[in-house]
Amino acid sequence: MIFFPISHFIVIFALKFITDMDLFDRISADIKSAMLAKDRVRLETLRGVKKEFLEAKTAKGADGTLTDDAAVKILVKMVKQRRESAEIYSSQNRADLAGDELAQVAVIEEYLPKQLSDEELAEELRKIISQVGATSAKEMGKVMGVASKALAGRADGRAISAKVKELLA
Repeated sequence: MIFFPISHFIVIFALKFITDMDLFDRISADIKSAMLAKDRVRLETLRGVKKEFLEAKTAKGADGTLTDDAAVKILVKMVKQRRESAEIYSSQNRADLAGDELAQVAVIEEYLPKQLSDEELAEELRKIISQVGATSAKEMGKVMGVASKALAGRADGRAISAKVKELLA
């Protein structure tokens, strides 16, 4: 019989607990970690994310739960908003504010699924195009409907659209 020190069991239990948490619980736990680390940018960003999650949970017509898919959609929307804000700040010569927005983007992106590379995106879109049976640019709407749902959170909508146009041309 092999004996492990109790600390090994604690680490194994903690790792299992962390990987079994849903996105909402991970954000809540990471808020505590950011407080302890006194990481102001991370703390503010995660508090904003949690606020959005709570609003989605308690919105009219919501059932009080938040699936990870819905949470990813919220995160994607938040990243898009912050990138657009950073772009506006940069055009207004406010590099300090643009930097703050981009720092928040970096924190939020840690919770998003791995983004697809150009090659991976093209491969996924080829599968979707063959599945839908699209042969011309006129059928781009059909492809985009399926692709947007299938690749949600893993690729930007503009990138998907551009690649679909390229593949159907």
